[in-house]
Amino acid sequence: MGDIPLRPGTSCACGDRIPVPKRANRTRPQRNVTGRAKRPRTRRMPPAGVGRTRRWDTGGPSTAGRAGEFPHRADMAPPPGGDYEVRGPTADPRTRGRPRHDRQDRRRPTTAPPLGRTHPMTFTYTLTCTLDTTTALPPVAGSEEQRAYWVTPTILAWPLSLLPRGMDREVVVTNAGHPLPGSGLALRLITAPDGGAAAIHGRILGADGMPAPTVTPLRIVGNLPDEVLAAHPHLEGYIALSATDAAGTPLLDDDAVATALTGQVAIAQYVGAPDPTEDADVSGARLDAFTGVQTAILLDHLYAEAATRAELGVTFSDGLPSFALWAPTAQAVTLLTWETGDRLGSVPEVPGPPRRTPAVRKGDGRWVVTNRPDSPADAASSAPGGEPAAPITAGCQYLWEVRVYVPSTRRVETNVVTDPYSTALTTDSTRSVAVDLADPHLAPEQWATTRAPAVRNDSARSIYELHLRDFSAADGTVPPELRGTYRAFTVAGSAGVRHLAELARAGMNTIHLLPTFDIATIPEHRGSQRHPNIPDGAHPASADQQAAIAEVADHDAYNWGYDPLHWGAPEGSYATEGHQDGGARVVEFREMVGALHDLGLQVVLDQVYNHTAACGQDPRSVLDRVVPGYYHRLDAVGRVTSSTCCANTATENALCARLMVDSVVRWARWYRVDGFRFDLMGHHPRAVMERVRAALDELTLEADGVDGRSIYLYGEGWNFGEVAGNALFVQATQGQLDGTGIGAFNDRLRDAVHGGGAFDPDHRVFQGFGTGLLTQPSGLDHRGWNEQSADLAHRTDLVRLGLAGNLKDYVMTISDGSVRRGIDLIHNGAPAAFASHPQENVNYVDAHDNETLYDLLAYKLPQGMPVAERVRMNTVCLATVALAQSPAFWSAGTELLRSKSLDRDSYNSGDWFNAIDFTGQSNGFGRGLPPASRNEGSWAIQGPLLQDDWLRPSPEEIAAARSQALDLLRLRASTPLFSLGSARLIQDKLSFPGAGFGAPAGVIVMLIDDTRGGSDVDPELDAVLVVFNASGQTLTQPLPELAGRDFRLSPIQSEGADEVVRRTGFDRASGTISVPARTVAVLVQPQSR
Repeated sequence: MGDIPLRPGTSCACGDRIPVPKRANRTRPQRNVTGRAKRPRTRRMPPAGVGRTRRWDTGGPSTAGRAGEFPHRADMAPPPGGDYEVRGPTADPRTRGRPRHDRQDRRRPTTAPPLGRTHPMTFTYTLTCTLDTTTALPPVAGSEEQRAYWVTPTILAWPLSLLPRGMDREVVVTNAGHPLPGSGLALRLITAPDGGAAAIHGRILGADGMPAPTVTPLRIVGNLPDEVLAAHPHLEGYIALSATDAAGTPLLDDDAVATALTGQVAIAQYVGAPDPTEDADVSGARLDAFTGVQTAILLDHLYAEAATRAELGVTFSDGLPSFALWAPTAQAVTLLTWETGDRLGSVPEVPGPPRRTPAVRKGDGRWVVTNRPDSPADAASSAPGGEPAAPITAGCQYLWEVRVYVPSTRRVETNVVTDPYSTALTTDSTRSVAVDLADPHLAPEQWATTRAPAVRNDSARSIYELHLRDFSAADGTVPPELRGTYRAFTVAGSAGVRHLAELARAGMNTIHLLPTFDIATIPEHRGSQRHPNIPDGAHPASADQQAAIAEVADHDAYNWGYDPLHWGAPEGSYATEGHQDGGARVVEFREMVGALHDLGLQVVLDQVYNHTAACGQDPRSVLDRVVPGYYHRLDAVGRVTSSTCCANTATENALCARLMVDSVVRWARWYRVDGFRFDLMGHHPRAVMERVRAALDELTLEADGVDGRSIYLYGEGWNFGEVAGNALFVQATQGQLDGTGIGAFNDRLRDAVHGGGAFDPDHRVFQGFGTGLLTQPSGLDHRGWNEQSADLAHRTDLVRLGLAGNLKDYVMTISDGSVRRGIDLIHNGAPAAFASHPQENVNYVDAHDNETLYDLLAYKLPQGMPVAERVRMNTVCLATVALAQSPAFWSAGTELLRSKSLDRDSYNSGDWFNAIDFTGQSNGFGRGLPPASRNEGSWAIQGPLLQDDWLRPSPEEIAAARSQALDLLRLRASTPLFSLGSARLIQDKLSFPGAGFGAPAGVIVMLIDDTRGGSDVDPELDAVLVVFNASGQTLTQPLPELAGRDFRLSPIQSEGADEVVRRTGFDRASGTISVPARTVAVLVQPQSR
C-alpha cells in the first residue's frame, strides 16, 4: 500500500473527531465501523455500506477482560473531496476500559491520488488517539514480477502482455518485424545498485537513503533476431528493445552492463511520450507498466564460455585447497573457514568465529581464493583475532558469504551458504568441508582393488532398483549400528547380502540405488531422528499404523531422497554415527561400492537434477542464494516453476548444466560407479544429456580408474510441465534420444502388462495382459467382450514390441493381421515405439513409484484366486521384462512378492511400509492401511483387500516366487540371444510366430532364430522359443513353420524348482507347442554340429 501524503500518526488529545482527508474521487462516502461519514458542507452524498475488521494489539489497557489496545480498522472506498469527521473510541474508567465515543473536530487537507484513479482507503486508529490512513494503490502492470528478458548487452525482450490495454503488437511492430512510429510508447531500462526502485504515484522512485535509479532509453527495434528465437523459442512474439542510440552505439559499455547485473534491473513503459526513443525524460507521459528483468540468458552470453572451462569448487595443489564460486551478480564474496586439524575433515562442526578471506572477482564471474601466501588477495585474510593467517589447510570447514541483490526481496542480502560444488559436508550439511578425493587415506582397500564386473552390452543389463534403508533397516542379521547405512552392504553373511549374492549368481548384474547424494529431508543427527510408536496387535487394515508413521514422517530417518541439497556429496544420514562428517562418509560410501562390485554387481546412482528442495531465501536453498534467478527455471512472470514437485532447475542455463555434468563425472571418477539414472530426464535438454555422455566418454582406466564409455545412462523421459513439447528446448524425452544410447523407461510395456493406467482411481477395474484381461476376468470391467478383446489385442502388441526392444523401425505382424512398424503403434495418443537402439528402452513392470507388482496383482486378479496362482502371474509379468531385448529393470523385492500394503507412493512412509524382508518370512502385505496423505481416498477399496487372508502369502509361497524369478534371471543370462544389442540383429532374428488375427488371447510366442541373419550370436544354440501363457488355460498351439525343429525345454527350467513348467511339450513333427496355464516356458534348439 502507498501512504497518503499526510504526516503519519495524526493524533488528538481525546481521539473523538478526526477528519478523513479530502479526496478528488467521486466514490460515494462509506459508513465507518464506529462512526458515520459526514457529507461535505457544499454537497449532500448518500451513505453506503462498508466492510469492517477488528484486531487486538498487546501493550494497552485491558478491554472486555483481554489485555491490549483495541484498534479499529475500516477498509472503504475514498469519499469525495471535503472534510469529514470520524467518531473514534477512547478508554474510559467509567466503562471499565470499554471504548466510549465523544466528538471533537479536527481537519487536515490532503491531495488526490495520482491519475484520477479510485483506490481503496484504510483507516486505523487506536485508544491512543492515533489515526493512520493509507490507500491501497493497485500495482502498475508487471510490478512484483519479472516479465522482461535481457538477452545480450544491447537486446532486451518485452512481452506483449504488458502492452497498454487495447494496443496490439501490430501497432508497435510491422508484420515484417520493423518498428512502427507513432505508438507513443517509451521504454526505459531502470537499474538500481542497491534495489528499491519502484513505481510510486506514477513515477519511478528509489528507496529512501539509496542512490537514485539510473534510467537508460530503449528503442523498439522490431522482432528478436532469428538466432535468439532459435535458442530461446519461448521468446517468440516478444518485442525487441535495443540499448543503443539511433546509430547503433551501445548506451552501456561492458563494465556498465556487468555492474547493472549486480543490482536491480527493471523496465518501465510509458504511454504518450512525445519522443519515445531518444531522451530519458518522459515528462508528460503516463507510467503504464513496470517490471523486473530476467537475466539468465545475458549471464550466459557474458560469462558461460569462459566460466564453463574454469575451476569451480575446491581444487588442490601441493596439498593446499583453492576455492572458487561462480557468482557473477554478487557485489562482494567472502570465504569463511574453520580449521579442523584433520586433513580428511572428519570431525564435528568446529565452534567459534571463522577466519574471513575476501574473494577476488574474475572476469568470468567467479570469485576466487587462491590460498597462496604470495597472493595479494590472500594477504588480506586474517584469523578471528585479527593477526595474519597461515594458509587454509585441507579438511577445513567453510562457507561462502555472498552479498547479492535478490529480486524476491528487492534488496541486497548477505547470504551465508554452503558450496554448490561441495565434495564433503558436516553433519546436517551446515558447512562444506574441503576434502581432496584423491587422498589415499579416503580409499578403502576393497574399493581401490576391486574392479566392477563387466556387462556384455547395455542391452544385457539386469537392474535391481533398491533404496538404501529398505535394504537393511529391518534386517536382524545386520548389527543395529549398521542398519540403514552404507556399511550394511559390507556385512558378509547378512540376509540382504546373501540375497544380493544369489541374485548376482543368477544373472542380476546391476544395482540401482535410489538417491544417495546429500538430501534435505532426513535429519542426519541420530538424536534428531524420531521413531514411530507402532501399536502392538493392530489388525492388517487398521489406520493406527499409518497414524503413528504420520506423527514422525517428516522427522524420521526415512525418505526416498528426491530432495537435493548438494548433488556432489554423499548423504550423511546413511553414514554410521560418528562417521558423518567430512571425508568419513566418503570412505563409507566407497566401502559400499567396493562391496557391491565384489558381489559381482555394478552400481547405478539415481540422480535428481531437475529440481532442488528449496529456492529463494529458504535456508535449504543453496543455488538461488548464490545467483538469484539463474539456477532455477522461471516462468513468463518470473516465478520459479514447480512442475516436477519442487523448485525446478534450469539446466538449459550453461552453468547449471555444468554443475550437473561435473557432479556426474565426480561420481564416476572418484566413486567408480557404473551408471546413472536421471529423475524426470525430460525436464533436461537433450543437448545437456549428450554433454554428460561426452564428458563420461573422456574418462579412461589409465587416467581415471574407470572406462567412461562403459557407463550406462537412462532416465524418465516423460513429457510434461512448462517444458512439454520442446517449448523451451529439445527435451531428453522418449523418442528424442535417438542415437544417444541413453535409455528411457518404457511405460508402454508396463501399462500393457498391468492394464488401465498408473493413476486409475480404482485399479481393480481394468486388467491387462499379465493381470487376466479377458482370460481371467475380475468381473469389475463392464465393457463388452468386443471392447475388452480389442483392448487385450492392442496391449499384447505393445508387449511384443517391448520384447523386441521397443524399436521404432521394428516390423512385425500385429493382432489385426497387418504388418506395421513399431512407431506406427499408438499408446495414449503417441507413437508406442521410441528407441532406435535396444538400450534406449528400459523395460519394467514395477518401480519405487506407484504400487508394487504384487499389490497391483492383489487389485486386479480375480478375488479368491489362490496365492500359488498369483505367484505364477507374478512370474509371467516379470518374464516380459527379463526375457526382452532391452535392459531389464526390477524393483527390489518384486521377486519376493514385495508389498507396501497397497501404498501408491511410499516416499515418506517410513521403514514400516518400505523395509524388505530378505528372509522371505513376510512380504509386507497387511501392515495396515497405507498413509492417509496419499491413499485415504482408496481406503474403502484397500481395507477389505488387506484383511483378505487369501492375499497374504506364506513363506513357502514367497520362496516359490523367488525360485521362479531366479530362473528367469538364469534364462536371461544363459544365452546372448536375449540381448542381441542391435536393431539390425533384432529385426533379422526375432519374430512372433502365430501372431495376427485369431491368435490365442493372453498368449505370446517369441522366436529368436540364430540361423537367420549373417552372424552366429550363440555358438551353442540355433534358436530360443519363448511362450508366455498368461491365460488360465493350458495352451496347445500348432506352429507349422516350426515343424521339424528340435525344441526342448531349457535345462534351467527342466531342472528348476517349478514343477508345472516341466509339463511343457513340443511336437517336432507338427510344430505344436503345449504350455500350462499361467506359465512362461523357454525352449531351446541346440546348434547343429
